Amino acid sequence: MRIRSAGAYLALVAGMGVAVAGCGQIGQIRAMKAFKDGNKLYGSNDFRGAAAKYEEAVAADPNGELNSCGTSPGCVYFFLANAYDNLYRPARKGEPANDALLTKAVDNYKIASEKITDPMMKTRSLEYLVAAYGPDKLNDPTMAEPIIRQMIQLSPSEPSNYFMLARLYQDSGEYEIAEQTLQQARDAKPNDPAVYLQLANFYNSQGDFARTIEYLNERIKIEPNNPEAHYTVATYYWDKANRDFRLTDKEKIQYVMDGLGSVDKAIAIKSDYMEAIAYKNLLLRLQANLEKDPAKQQQLLREADRLRDQATELRKQKTAGTD
Repeated sequence: MRIRSAGAYLALVAGMGVAVAGCGQIGQIRAMKAFKDGNKLYGSNDFRGAAAKYEEAVAADPNGELNSCGTSPGCVYFFLANAYDNLYRPARKGEPANDALLTKAVDNYKIASEKITDPMMKTRSLEYLVAAYGPDKLNDPTMAEPIIRQMIQLSPSEPSNYFMLARLYQDSGEYEIAEQTLQQARDAKPNDPAVYLQLANFYNSQGDFARTIEYLNERIKIEPNNPEAHYTVATYYWDKANRDFRLTDKEKIQYVMDGLGSVDKAIAIKSDYMEAIAYKNLLLRLQANLEKDPAKQQQLLREADRLRDQATELRKQKTAGTD
């Protein structure tokens, strides 16, 4: 699961401001100062120092109302949790002191998700909580599942939450439920091309090439002028023809021709599409290997060489442009 840097949300919190109520009281002043000091330490990656300051802020302001996201309380708990999360080291799993850091992170992510009312920050708290239950940390998918379902309830039209849940089921061997969840993602947002790419990847992992191509083509229907969509289809055809040793030469040739048709569409849309040009070179070489006519074979190889050189030149130009 891909999660944005928590530092981005710290900047958001700073931009939204701090809600102040009754600053005449010493405890409130102490809470606000501790949160501010914690933010500075967090920003400099001193997570241990930041956690200590955030603990001070929580002790003085348990509801997190002063150190908030605009009008939403509780954001201090998110940053406290994330400070502990950053201190945890997966390689030291099993060491009591190290494991305690993750326990503190989980506890505070839970509090953050309960107290925060700002939709974006609430979702982020839940995302990080799910990650804490992931394979490299607590490795407890049974705890992650209800959290992801809560995220779906909060944002029923957001496909990424369905993707996350489907991956959880797939990793657990629940392939039928994973498929159903991805279909729900499609129903939730049928015009999102990412939905069809996820479905294609799922069916490809199940060895169902026909449905893989079906959903890749569904994606193309939504974004027909996206060269990457056509290029992606070509890569699947090449991989099928090149790696499936059960295929006859006739079947391989058909897949190569289908792949060439897709890659040509990508290049027609973007003539300097380096990756597509490089893949056309590979497809032509595969076609040459299957060709019985020596003259035709040499013609295909010459064209493949030309495309290889073109792709190499484009790669050099791209590299030079980034220097």
